[in-house]
Amino acid sequence: MLTLDNHPTGRHFLQIPGPSPVPDRILRAMSLPTIDHRGPEFGQLGLKVLAGIQQVFKTRHPVVIYPASGTGAWEAALINTLSPGDHVLMFETGHFASLWQKMATRLGLSTEFLSYGGSDEHLPQAPGWRHGVQAGLIEARLRKDTERRIRAVCVVHNETSTGVTSDIAAVRRAIDAAGHPALLLVDTISGLASADYRHDEWGVDVTISGSQKGLMLPPGISFNALSPRALEAAKSAKLPKSFWAWDEIVEMNQTGYWPYTPNTNLLYALSESLDMLLAEGLDTVFARHQRWAAGVRAAVQAWGLPIQCADPQVYSPVLTGVITPEGVDADALRRLIHTRFDLSLGAGLGKLKGRMFRMGHLGDSNDLTLLAMVAGVEMGLKLSGIRLAGSGVQASMDYFAAHAAAGALRKAA
Repeated sequence: MLTLDNHPTGRHFLQIPGPSPVPDRILRAMSLPTIDHRGPEFGQLGLKVLAGIQQVFKTRHPVVIYPASGTGAWEAALINTLSPGDHVLMFETGHFASLWQKMATRLGLSTEFLSYGGSDEHLPQAPGWRHGVQAGLIEARLRKDTERRIRAVCVVHNETSTGVTSDIAAVRRAIDAAGHPALLLVDTISGLASADYRHDEWGVDVTISGSQKGLMLPPGISFNALSPRALEAAKSAKLPKSFWAWDEIVEMNQTGYWPYTPNTNLLYALSESLDMLLAEGLDTVFARHQRWAAGVRAAVQAWGLPIQCADPQVYSPVLTGVITPEGVDADALRRLIHTRFDLSLGAGLGKLKGRMFRMGHLGDSNDLTLLAMVAGVEMGLKLSGIRLAGSGVQASMDYFAAHAAAGALRKAA
């Protein structure tokens, strides 16, 4: 029998920024017997999850659900809206923005990669990976595109590799200010259901997301939330597609079914997740994540280490990146913490490999879980010989004690 737990007691602390811990309630829902995906019960399930996920994206328009990872939803967004050789404007905010740009190039699109133009003393090799999307640069580039060659603007909302949450409303305002017809495609794979997101209000044409972050599901479901403009663009898009094509899916979804075999048991899980999130209220969910993030950042600031995100205006509520001192291998630090304290942290990716680690504070968590994470990291930092300015554990405790969660333990009252 496959053995996945090498630690004899307790539960593993999965504090990466996704996949996030799956609540027992969702695991129980997934364990229900698989039903006929062409039967009447399934149609009811399909209609329920399609209506519920619209509320999370804050859209009145179709949301396509794929039995795939977020990478698949990236591809679906591009190939349903664009044609070979189309010019796409993208913005480099981190590793996942870079991977999306690489995918677009491999699909036969012409890509242009804007980036932050400043310098950085801590990460001279990747200064743009400490900042969010610069809407002003997008507007300036679109104003120069008098021939309207740029067909789409692609940006990442919550950059999972850095802990930066960009201002998508500002990007929409930039496109409108330039008077440009480009579509707006946004990746919020790690932002959905953790950070405030408004597909319709922000004028997004395609929003990409996945199941394994704020929705608290295992990996395996991904989404394209659509706009009427995106659906219209799909009618003339020439990139090859079959499985990813929106038209047949959207048509069959009207009765709660899919044109292929969907991931039935993950849809059970999605149904349970939506019940949990909508019962709590999305505004409460977002406030909870902001509070957790502030408590974790208090620890990093007490240690005297740089936060990966250099702009407090775009701190992520989902994760906090920590830059290690020069000469300290962040991956060796993570391995030490995992071995000694059964705690997983996110690695530095791409240009950040070995220079930082990521602390996840999303989904099914609470104050004491995050304090345990902070304690494990602090012990690992000390064992690695890193001199700390102060106690991050005490700073987090002070923050959480002084800032009570909204409606804390109201069920027990």
